Parts: sequence; C-alpha cells; structure tokens
Amino acid sequence: MDLIGSDTLPNSVSSLSQEVLIKKLLLSHDPDGRHLDSELLLCAVEDIMLCTSTSQVLDAIEKTHVCKMEFGSQEPLGQTFCKISHEILCKCCDEGSLHARTMFLFDLLGNYKWGAKVALVLTSFVASYGELRLLMQQYSSSPLAISVAMLKKLPADSSPLKPRFKALSLLVNAIVDVTKCIIKFEKLPLSHVELDDETKAVTKSQIYIAVYWIIRGILICSSQITDPTAMKSEQYSDSTIIASWELLSLVYQLRSIYSDLRQQVEVCHQQTETKLYQKLLDIFKETQVDNQEVLRLLFALRDDLPLKDCSSQAKLGVSDLKNKVVILMISKPELLSIEGSLFLVQQTHNHPHKKNAEDSYRIVWVPIPVSNQWTDAEETIFEYLSNSLPWFSIRQPWLLNSAVVKFIKEAWNYKNEPVMVVLDSQGTVTNSNAIDLLFIWGPKAYPFSASREEELLQEQNWTLQFMMDEIDPLLTKWVEEGRNICIYGSDSIDWIVEFTAKMEIIKSAGVQLEMVYVGKRNSSQQDMRNISATVSYKKLSSALPPMKTHFFWLRLESIRRSKLRLRKPANSSDNVLDEASALLDADDNDKNWAVIGRGSDSMMQDIVRLEGPDLTECLNKFPKWGENVGELGFLGALRHALEPSVLPEPCGHFDVTLPGKEQGEGGVVCGKCKHPMKKFVVYK
Repeated sequence: MDLIGSDTLPNSVSSLSQEVLIKKLLLSHDPDGRHLDSELLLCAVEDIMLCTSTSQVLDAIEKTHVCKMEFGSQEPLGQTFCKISHEILCKCCDEGSLHARTMFLFDLLGNYKWGAKVALVLTSFVASYGELRLLMQQYSSSPLAISVAMLKKLPADSSPLKPRFKALSLLVNAIVDVTKCIIKFEKLPLSHVELDDETKAVTKSQIYIAVYWIIRGILICSSQITDPTAMKSEQYSDSTIIASWELLSLVYQLRSIYSDLRQQVEVCHQQTETKLYQKLLDIFKETQVDNQEVLRLLFALRDDLPLKDCSSQAKLGVSDLKNKVVILMISKPELLSIEGSLFLVQQTHNHPHKKNAEDSYRIVWVPIPVSNQWTDAEETIFEYLSNSLPWFSIRQPWLLNSAVVKFIKEAWNYKNEPVMVVLDSQGTVTNSNAIDLLFIWGPKAYPFSASREEELLQEQNWTLQFMMDEIDPLLTKWVEEGRNICIYGSDSIDWIVEFTAKMEIIKSAGVQLEMVYVGKRNSSQQDMRNISATVSYKKLSSALPPMKTHFFWLRLESIRRSKLRLRKPANSSDNVLDEASALLDADDNDKNWAVIGRGSDSMMQDIVRLEGPDLTECLNKFPKWGENVGELGFLGALRHALEPSVLPEPCGHFDVTLPGKEQGEGGVVCGKCKHPMKKFVVYK
C-alpha cells in the first residue's frame, strides 16, 4: 500500500516512505524571505476557538488583518487566505486524493517558512469554523442567522454535534502546540551559531513530517464542517461518533508528534543558548574591526531592524551605529525614577556641551524585564517611555535572545539596577557602568571610558561649580561671576526662617551673598514643594525648584559613588569624596547644613561647610569675626573664625597671575596659610 498517497491516516510511516515524502516536500519549499507574524495568527486562532465555546461576540478574526508581509511579498495576505480557503473548504473529498490536495497546498505556500505554512492553513480553516459556530450560536435570536443557516442546511439543534466540536477543539489545540514548537525552532539564531549536524537533521525531518500531517489533518477537519450530509439529523448518531473518533485519532497522532518534536527543539535550544553565550564571551575578548559583529550578536539575532529612534520612531539597523561610541542603557522597563530619568535626559540631550560630541556617540536603551517573561504592564510602560525618550531603543526588547539576557546579567553584572555599558567604535567595553560619569559630566566625559572617568576625577577639586554644574542657569551664572554663594538644606521651616534672618544681618553689614535653598534628599515631593513655596513666598532666599533639587542630590550621590569606585588607597585623603559624603550624611542624619563658597572667577575656590550646632554658633558670633571681613574677605574671615589655630602667620608664598585673569572681590587667599595675598603689578 502506498502510505504517502493513502487517504487514511496511518499510525506510523516507514523510514523509506518518510524519506520519499520529505524529498517531495522540499521540492515545493522555496522561501523568498517574506515575513509573516505567525504568532499573531496563532493568537487569533486561540481567541476564535475560545469564543466558539461562549456567547461572546466573535471579533478575534479581525486580528488577522494586522499581520504584514514584507521583504518582497507580491501578494496581499487576504488573497492568500482566499486561495487556501477555496482549496480546503470548497472542494469535495472525492476531488483527488487527500495526499494530492495536501501537496497542492504545499505548492501554494512554497514561499513561506514551515511555521507560516501551518499558521496560514490553520487560520483559514478556523476562521470558517468560527463563522459556522457564530451562526449556530445566534440561530435562536437572529433572523439573519436563521436564513443563512437554512441555506447552508445547518441543523436547528446543534447539541448532538458537541462531541465532534469538542474533538475538533482538541485537535486545533494540538496543532497550535506543534506549530509553536516549529516557530520556536525557526527563531533560533542558526545564522550565528551552528547546531550539531545530527541534531539539526533529525529536528528538521520531524518538522517536515509534522507540517505534512497537520495540513493533511486540517483537510480532513474541513470536510466535517462543509459536508451537508454529515449535518442531517437522521445521521447525527452514527456520523457524529465516527467523525469524533476520526478527529480524536488525529489528536493522538499530533500529540505524539508534539511530544517528540518538543524534546528535540529543546535540545536545539539548549545547544544554541550554550554556544551563543560562549560566543558572546569570546567576542568581547577579541579585537574587532568595528562594532558591527558585536551589535549584531547582541541585538540582531531575530530582527534585521532591531532598533528605533525614540524621537522619530524610525526603524534602524545596527549599521546606524557603525563607527560610534555606543552607550547601552540597561534597566528595567520602568527605566529610572522619574527624577533620575529627567536628570539623565538633561545631562545627555539638553546639556550645553552636547553639540561637541553628539555625532560621535549614541545611547541605546535596552530594557530587561524583572522576571523571564514580559508582563502586560511592563510592555505598556516600555511603549510609553520609548516614544518619549530622545535616545535610541531596542524596538522589540522581548525578542532579545535569552542567552544575550543571561550574558548581560552575568558578564556585565546587571542586577535590576540600571547600568550604562560603554562600547567604543570597535565594540570593546571601555566602561562597565558610566551612569555616574554621565550624571556628573554629561557629554564633557566623551568617550565615557573608565580611564576618562578616572582622569576627570583626579583633576577635579571641590568647588561650587563642580557641586552645581549646569543644574540651574541662574545659579550657574552666579558661580561664573565669582559671587559669594550660600547653599543650604533643611526640612524645618522654623530653622530656615531663623537661619536666613541671621544671614540677612551679615548681608546688611555689606557682605554680598547669594543664598539658595536646595531642600532635603529624602523629603516627599509634597513637603519639598511646600517648603520651597514658603521660602519663595516669604522671600527668605532663592530656592531650587523641586525637580532641580532632586538633580542636585542625584549629582552628589553620583560623585560619591564614582569616587568610592575609583578611590585612592585608604591612607590617602580625598577632599571631594569627604565633602560629598559629609553633605549626604548630614542630610541622612537630619542635620541642618550650609555650604558657603566663591564662584569660579576666584583664584582660590574656597568652600566652607557648616552643619548642626556649629552653624548656629558661628553665625551668632558674627559681630566679632565680621571685623576681619575687610582684611581677609568674607570666606577668609569665616574660616578664621572656625579654625583660628590653623591660621599661621603669613608664609611669604607668592603666585603669578597670568594676564587677563582678574582677582575677585576680597582679593586672593593664599592656598597654604589662608591669609589674603598682597597684589603687585609688574610691567615688562
């Protein structure tokens, strides 16, 4: 007996027959690169089958219209459905053998991948089956349904057909499971990593046979919903039992295929995961010509256009990142906190120095879900943020290969806290986490390497300009003008009123001093707004807006983290680390504090920090130490009042001021003895 041409479904096929069948199937298989979202079609199938067992409105069929065919497809998807539907629904069983009709469908779908062939045939059948069930559900309530059912010779009472419908539902579920296995195999990154020859050959053979029996089985199913004689009432009993057993036999056959194929695909999956992970480890140890192979391995395994420009929503390939420094912003789908996200945007996109390096680097957001699966909430927040950010983003981050996600977590130490990994133009990792570097310096830190971060930190002194940078334009202007500035923080409005009153006494004595309230790091948004509003309303001093207050504290935290990560030996002093830590600790311990300093125009950028009782005591003694302001300048007099024992006699040190560099108000303070320096003019 010719098993291949038989109209019955055998329980097994000889090896020789399978080889012959596979050769015939491969002769019809000629994929042309067109893309079809098979998973979306399967979702529509599952929705339709769910609706057939309820009284819900059947709207799932509409989902098939959002599928797109791309990359050279010449035929609209609707025409393909019509051709398939005609073949499986409009031809009677005696018009040629079942095998011949099955092979005709393979010829019709030769340009599609194996998973897409099944998805298209199954969707065409289930859509028609759904229409049938919809008619039968509305038979008793809709005159239109009654008229159409009569023309189709459908029975008024469908209850005897329930066993057949139940068996058909089980069969469709089995087909969906097998198809998902096939799609999972087709998604493996086989263009980047090779499977063992035997494993690949066995898996592909199982897929070919599975697709054949699925399509053949769908043709059998179609005859049971289109044959009018099978619906006659007098044949309910015999025909329904026979049809149900035939369908259940198909279910058993496909479940057996599914069991074997699932195990085989899992073996393939494990092989590719292991090999891909090792390839990722190896490629970052090698020197590349450019960053293209690295980026393709990370992001373009399943999508030729894996990126998007969040500003324009344009689809991009990794070739758009060629010859650029790439900063991978790896985080949860929520990105950072609102304040952190806005601060990062300010420090990268809105920073005054952006134009100096904007064409040389790109930030790419790589969101990673908290668990192994994306939730609906995570997808929603990702879609919203990726339409709002000024950077690039992974377009469909749920398509990232699990080996890539594993590599990011293990090799780059991602633990659900945001990291910014920097790849140079050759794809080499130059900084494992540049987030603090960007928070502190923004584009000025280009090319954002760890060595650049260390260089910047070593050069940096603790100054007002370093503390505030470009957080607020007015404050930046004051710093550049070299004014005396007092920055203070507290969450007690009573203390703020008392403190600003004492500072007004100092200002009334002729000291030019700008005051800025910067809030408290851990205060609630509402408390911060209330205190800032009170400070502004009572004209106690200037106050940073609540959002910029967050920026100030985020900057201090980044300075401390960066310094701790690159700190000097334990026995060496680090003034920047000490001062940043002192302010953060004072805030943590609910201490009132103030920092008083001069802007960047002064030769000696001196800063005095006061906190707690020392601050109050020092201000109370102003009438006494204020007498030294004329000689020492305001900061010199203040420091002398705090540390009189460390202010020795003038040391005789001299400094040469370059032409064009002016001394600020109060003269220049010696960096060694803290005394004001006398000015002499030398003419050449």
